[in-house]
Amino acid sequence: MSALLEVKQLQTAYGASQVLFDISLAIKEGGVSTLLGRNGMGKTTTVRSILGLTRAHGGTVHFRGERIDQLSADRIARMGMAVVPEGRMIFPTLSVAENLRAFAAKRNASKDPWTLDRVYALFPRLAERARNMGNQLSGGEQQMLAIGRALMTNPHLLILDEATEGLAPLIREDIWNCLATLRAQGQSILVIDKYVQRLVQLADQHTIIERGKVVWSGDSAQLGADPSLWQRYIGV
Repeated sequence: MSALLEVKQLQTAYGASQVLFDISLAIKEGGVSTLLGRNGMGKTTTVRSILGLTRAHGGTVHFRGERIDQLSADRIARMGMAVVPEGRMIFPTLSVAENLRAFAAKRNASKDPWTLDRVYALFPRLAERARNMGNQLSGGEQQMLAIGRALMTNPHLLILDEATEGLAPLIREDIWNCLATLRAQGQSILVIDKYVQRLVQLADQHTIIERGKVVWSGDSAQLGADPSLWQRYIGV
C-alpha cells in the first residue's frame, strides 16, 4: 500500500507558544492508523494542522502525493479529507436526512459511492430517525450522524477525533463495528481514541504523542505486547 498521508516534522504554534514539535506519521492507502495520548498533548492540534485549520509553522504534509501544508482548509477538504470532530458539531435544526444531504459530494471516484441509502444501511437507526432534528438525537445517534455526514463526502481519508468519547458501552460497540466494516471496505482512517484494546484490533499503525512530540510509533502487535505503554502515555 502506498502512503496516502505523510506528515514529516510538523511544527505548530499558537502565538509565541509552540505546541507541536517535529510530529511525523504516515497513513497507507486503505490502512487504519491511530493517534494516541492523554488529553492536551497535541492530538487535536495535529489533526487541525493536517486539515489546514491551524497553520503549520514548519515541516510538511503530503496528501495523495501533493504537498498541502500551505493550502486552505477548504482546498484540503475538497481533495478528499473528512473529519468527524470532537463534539460532533451536527446541525441541530436540520433533520437527519438534511444533515446528510448537506455534505453530499464525490471526492473519491469510487464505484460504490456513499449515498443516503448506503449510510442508512450502515446505521439503520439513522433511517428510523431520518425526519428527526439533530437536537432530538441521543449522543450515540449524533455520532452516527457525524460519521455518516463525513462519509457522504466520499472521502479518501476519514478522520475521527475522539471517536467514542462519552458514549454508552453498547453504542461504543456499534461505532467500533462500523469502523471495522469501513476498514473491510478499504476506507483509509485516522482515529483518535483511548480504548487501546479495541484499537489494536482495528488499526495497523499507532503513533503516541506526549507534550507535542512523538514518543512511540509502531504496529498493533508491538503496542498490544506492551501494555506498559498504555499506562505511561495514555493512562489506561
